[in-house]
Amino acid sequence: MLFRLVIVLVVCLMAIALTATPAQAVCRFPKIELSVDRGVPGDTITVSGSDFDRDEYVDIYYDGTWLDHALPDSYTGNFEVTITIPESPAGRYKIRAESDSDREEATFNTKPGVVVSPTEGLAGTTVTVQGRGFAEYETGINVRYYLNGIYETVAGNIEADARGSWETSFQIPTVPQGEYNISAYGKRTALIKAVRPAIFEVGPVISVCEPSGSVGQSIPVSGSGFAADERDIRILLDGRAVPTVPPDIQADDTGCWEASFKVPGIPTGEYSITAEGRRTRKADVGDVSFQIKPAIALSPDQGHVGTNVTVAGQGFPTGKGVAIHYNSSQVATTTTGAGGSFEVSFPVPESRHNEQLVTAVVTEEPNGTAGLGSNATAIFVMESNHPETPELISPTDRQKVGLVFKVRPTFEWSEVTDDSGVYYSLQIATSANVTTTGEFVDPIVSVAGLVETSYTLEEKDALPNGTYYWTVQAADGAENESGWAEVGSFRAGRLPLWGLIAIIIAIVVLLVALVRALLIRRSIYCDRW
Repeated sequence: MLFRLVIVLVVCLMAIALTATPAQAVCRFPKIELSVDRGVPGDTITVSGSDFDRDEYVDIYYDGTWLDHALPDSYTGNFEVTITIPESPAGRYKIRAESDSDREEATFNTKPGVVVSPTEGLAGTTVTVQGRGFAEYETGINVRYYLNGIYETVAGNIEADARGSWETSFQIPTVPQGEYNISAYGKRTALIKAVRPAIFEVGPVISVCEPSGSVGQSIPVSGSGFAADERDIRILLDGRAVPTVPPDIQADDTGCWEASFKVPGIPTGEYSITAEGRRTRKADVGDVSFQIKPAIALSPDQGHVGTNVTVAGQGFPTGKGVAIHYNSSQVATTTTGAGGSFEVSFPVPESRHNEQLVTAVVTEEPNGTAGLGSNATAIFVMESNHPETPELISPTDRQKVGLVFKVRPTFEWSEVTDDSGVYYSLQIATSANVTTTGEFVDPIVSVAGLVETSYTLEEKDALPNGTYYWTVQAADGAENESGWAEVGSFRAGRLPLWGLIAIIIAIVVLLVALVRALLIRRSIYCDRW
């Protein structure tokens, strides 16, 4: 019984002591946690703290280097702060959260890894590869690209700096669409699996060789980044499939293909070209802008003066007037139809042989500007066959024409024919000297554009008494010229002036003598009677 009383007394005394003692501060147990405890320099992680002093900023350090700070929650003493792991060689590093009252640490394992920029693109894209977390001054680093089930080296002999970082670049090889690993290893970072790889995504793309084309023109198109051996690939012009060569397009094992299509007969303007296949969507390919230009075709595209040429136009604006020019002369007009096409004919005018320009000009554009961007040209080849050389007929060689004083002889030559029409040129000279092409060196009379096979000299060109030489040349409406005819000669005037004077004097003398004789005879007769 006494024992029990003693126990009760002790308990009462303890209660009194506890009641009299002042309240003590509640104990805190600060700590930090990392969202991840390993990663590559450049990664972001979250540092979470709990039960820290509520009135003191907490500084965050990585391997002794200050990174950031945070103010704990005023009720819980908790905080969160996101940090980026600095560049540093692979290894174990302390992340410390420190305030005036508290200090806690956690361990972070830095490992090697690579990052790539950009992270997606097309075959042939040049990418920048950065290595982080390799050994300090590590050498013999090789970059590898995972291709066809194995890693292939695409860059080598790289050396890291003091922070275990390095940088290089290379072109993405020609591969089918998909995701591809890019990794690296060095003399101290020996295992590829120890390095966190980067991922590059190869997408499909098309390439059009020409940014513009005319109706009927064949346009080459190529694709890359499609699925390996992908079938049923179609080229789309403004969303509509167009016939292609080959008709069945299939990608090879690298996702590449080549084909072509003919520009259909649609009005001029900007259109989009894209492609799609069994596994590749057109939305993933994107499109290429393509300009359809107007075009004309001539039928026939060669001939002679007077040839009736039909001009067929396609790819023009619809419902617009079109003027056809041969060289600089307008030869026809028409109006385009609903599909931007037209057809009109014209006879070829006289023009020089060889190539001549035919132009179709839109006379009214939708914005009211004449001919803006909607002209088309074609070449007509004018024949280059020269006519035959005419032959001289009259005067014949060494013939005398006229009697005396200035004469106006009539010249005649043989007729020649040509599809482009024929014109003649006549030359007269006082000397038979000719150039290498057969014309006179110093002609005194030169007449061109004669359509008849004879010509009488005009009064102003009348020829004094003397010996002359003449020749003739033929030319057609395409300015093709024959050779000059073999030179002929003739004499103007049968008598010289002194001969005419002598004859006149002789006649006068004779007349005087006759008159005198008659007078004498009459006188004798009268004397007899």
